Amino acid sequence: MTARGGFTLGQLAAALGARLTGDADRVVTGVAALETAGPDDIAFVTDARYRPAALASRAGAFLAPEDVSDLPAPVLHCAAPRLAVIDLLNLFHPVAAPIPGVDPSARVAAGARVDPTAAVGALAVVEAGAVVGARARIYPLAYVGQGAEIGEDAVLHPHAVVHARVRVGRRVVIHAGAVLGADGFGYAWDGRAHRKIPQVGTVIVEDDVEIGANATIDRATLGSTIVRRGTKIDNLVMIAHNTDVGEDAILAAQSGVAGSSRLGRRVILLGQAGVADHVTVGDGAILGAQAGVSQDVAAGEKVIGTWARPMTQARRIWIAEAELPELIRRVRALERRLEMLERGGRDRAGGDGD
Repeated sequence: MTARGGFTLGQLAAALGARLTGDADRVVTGVAALETAGPDDIAFVTDARYRPAALASRAGAFLAPEDVSDLPAPVLHCAAPRLAVIDLLNLFHPVAAPIPGVDPSARVAAGARVDPTAAVGALAVVEAGAVVGARARIYPLAYVGQGAEIGEDAVLHPHAVVHARVRVGRRVVIHAGAVLGADGFGYAWDGRAHRKIPQVGTVIVEDDVEIGANATIDRATLGSTIVRRGTKIDNLVMIAHNTDVGEDAILAAQSGVAGSSRLGRRVILLGQAGVADHVTVGDGAILGAQAGVSQDVAAGEKVIGTWARPMTQARRIWIAEAELPELIRRVRALERRLEMLERGGRDRAGGDGD
């Protein structure tokens, strides 16, 4: 069957490599959350913690881990249910293949190269010297600057901006309103005014990166700002000039990285985390929500927290915090000694009274 007509559970089991318990001929026509699913929907239980919600659900079928059973409808058991959900959603909501070609209202400059299999939407702009690769999709009102490169199967959503000379790899997705290659924030005070430092570098985005809506990645002063393969960037994230973001990193909403910092592979920045300039964050480190990082973070380390205080006071507090474990140990030792002295005094007082 097609997604419009639904799928039998047997078809879904085969497509997902799942073990089915229940009627293989039952048809489901949609995917829904446990709370809203009806008899024609399949809902997913990605963790045993959600079994009580599944027991109360009206779903006609479930996708669940191997260790979740006795649900009120047929179950597709999967070893990796979160990954199976991805395939399930793609089955029911396939992405429509774009029609290749350039919309008559788009502006493609002479000297730009657009692959015949690419699609350029209405009112999009591709400047001179730009290259748009095979099967790339440039949605309406997106902008590709002079000499920029858009890799194969990349997607620029409406109002995405790729400035001059920026390089975007294969299968990169840039969501609406994101800006790649705006000037880095660099100025020098000449005694009367802030003078702009020319930002003459570029941005390189490697393959399989996804960049959220209204995210910004600034071009380097010299050289390149780099986002490496497989990294996923949420909405409203700021990456400053000359930063290097490692492979498979995760940057959640409103997080920001100042200039010339280095994020290692698989680094995670949770919401509103901030990294100061010239800081290195090691492979696999996790910065918790609203963490403010002003010094290097070791590989694998997990950090959280920030407080805005007068700078001198804050530095004294940071030093004192590092000494707290030793201070607590010493206080507890003193408390034990005091308790022993008080007990000895009470014992002697009792002896004098005999």
